[in-house]
Amino acid sequence: MGAVKIIRILGIDPGSRATGYGVIEKNGPLLGFVTCGTIRTREKDFSRRLFEIHQGLREVINCHRPEVAAVEDVFVATNPRSAMKLGQARGVAVVAAMQSDLEVFDYTPRMVKQAVAGYGQADKAQVQRMVQVLLELSGMPSSDAADALAVAICHANHMDYIRKNC
Repeated sequence: MGAVKIIRILGIDPGSRATGYGVIEKNGPLLGFVTCGTIRTREKDFSRRLFEIHQGLREVINCHRPEVAAVEDVFVATNPRSAMKLGQARGVAVVAAMQSDLEVFDYTPRMVKQAVAGYGQADKAQVQRMVQVLLELSGMPSSDAADALAVAICHANHMDYIRKNC
């Protein structure tokens, strides 16, 4: 039996004003916290905000060297304009990861919530709390960072299944 390879996973929760990121390590069945945070855009111009997201994610990738990225898929919003902006922010996140030669995996919000809270309609507070428990964090991560960590945890839970079926 070979040695277990530690894999570093970047989780991304895209948003046009605040994009959460979280990096974890998977060592066999164990998960470890590396870092998390939020990229908050300051520009008024939407195109410049997208560029800020791209640059921020590239910095995170260059600093923490993940091997794979997991991005939350766009949920169906009631406002089409908001959904389009969210989709563009998500696209920028995917491009930033792919420019760094990371394979990118997509997960729906329901899959992410199911993976961390055991319930596909868990609220943000439940997701935050479960992320804190699963990663044994001393403090509660911000909502956006917790969502990104949850995406990374979701991918960590699905990795073995993906390997077996590809």
